[in-house]
Amino acid sequence: MGKEEKEEESRPRIFSGEEFYPTSNSLLHGTHVPSKEGVDRMVEDVEKQIEKRAKYSRRRAYNDDADIDYINERNAKFNKKAERFYGKYTAEIKQNLERGTAV
Repeated sequence: MGKEEKEEESRPRIFSGEEFYPTSNSLLHGTHVPSKEGVDRMVEDVEKQIEKRAKYSRRRAYNDDADIDYINERNAKFNKKAERFYGKYTAEIKQNLERGTAV
């Protein structure tokens, strides 16, 4: 820890005096006023976080040519899962339904 960090840690004790160690009668809630430097550091950090998040977000690929066999997004996910597990067993039935020769 540097000298500046130690001074910054002891600052609240100096400013609050006896109330640094509260008793049942002390009221410290809402009395803290952040320093201008602290607010600037926080703003800078939040802006960096926003920039970092913007770099990593990406749009999912959407295929316009794919058949629409769902009514909403939740149903689309369910259909993909069902196709993944049962697609090899239902391929012939799907082909018959598309041709109109299903029994």
